[in-house]
Amino acid sequence: MTNFNITKVDTAIAEKILHKIDNKTKPIGALGDLEGLALKIGLIQQSLTPQLTHPTILVFAADHGIAKDNEVNAYPQEVTAQMVYNFLSGGAAINVFSKQNNINLKVIDAGVNHDFGELPNLIDAKIDYGTKNVLESPAMSIDQYHKAIAKGAELVENEFKKGCNSIGFGEMGIGNTSAAALLMAALTNTYIEECVGAGTGLNKERIIKKGEILGKVLDTHFPYTLPDIMATFGGFEIAMIAGGILKAAELKMTVLIDGFIVTSALLFANAMNENVMDYCIICHQSNEQGHVKMIDYLEKKTILNLGLRLGEGTGVALAYPLLESAVNFLNEMASFESAGVSKSES
Repeated sequence: MTNFNITKVDTAIAEKILHKIDNKTKPIGALGDLEGLALKIGLIQQSLTPQLTHPTILVFAADHGIAKDNEVNAYPQEVTAQMVYNFLSGGAAINVFSKQNNINLKVIDAGVNHDFGELPNLIDAKIDYGTKNVLESPAMSIDQYHKAIAKGAELVENEFKKGCNSIGFGEMGIGNTSAAALLMAALTNTYIEECVGAGTGLNKERIIKKGEILGKVLDTHFPYTLPDIMATFGGFEIAMIAGGILKAAELKMTVLIDGFIVTSALLFANAMNENVMDYCIICHQSNEQGHVKMIDYLEKKTILNLGLRLGEGTGVALAYPLLESAVNFLNEMASFESAGVSKSES
């Protein structure tokens, strides 16, 4: 597997960044969480004047063997391929929000159960035509797992070489909330019933059934250990995202995390190297019950809580303007001294 040399963020510059923030023409702390974002991005870039350049979202698509019989998902498996075509034609929510906020969008076939042929705007990184049914065997082989991690890392490095220093991750894959729930249960030692949610729209009865099925999966593969957890329970898109997160942290990029599925990749990346968290911003809190628990486990805050449960990287695209605001106030807002404004004496 690709080895990642991820160092903790050097906090020596933190006092200078905080001094700059506190001396803007505002009461101390008045910009709330934007101040924390400005500090975090300044620390990542080791700069008092950080810049967000060539922001990019990578959307990874793949299919899951467990989704073929429709017991754990509301939509049939062919919707994965259909949605990839929708991304490519510009018709999905992520297209709208990325265009609105001037974010580069790349779509990757990580393992969709469909032959797309050669399409100009689709990156072909297909490992296989979907994972195996995790009820019967590990989702992927160890060799496939290594290839997926390495490919995700390669794709991130490609964007970095083009000048991107802030990268977000999205996904598409019918059945991937099941993979994410399994990864969460295995990585955090949480009961599967607390990890399972509606996904793309299951009713209460089917959520219970989904939990029962995934409980059998966990029992079948027990015990599970790192790094084999990803090969056992994950998806090709989730593994590529994990590799991308790890590489982005190694490159000291600002890493933007979307919802439940992408955060399951982050859980894995964090288990592999906890320094990765110094570079990550979780952009929104999903409406999946498991996502709330993931965020609590990682002891992080999110930027938005809009009740989203769409995936695709939409939470990243919606949150990105707030990151721009955090950087812009740090760089452009006047200080008390430069504006000739008296500071509070309290």
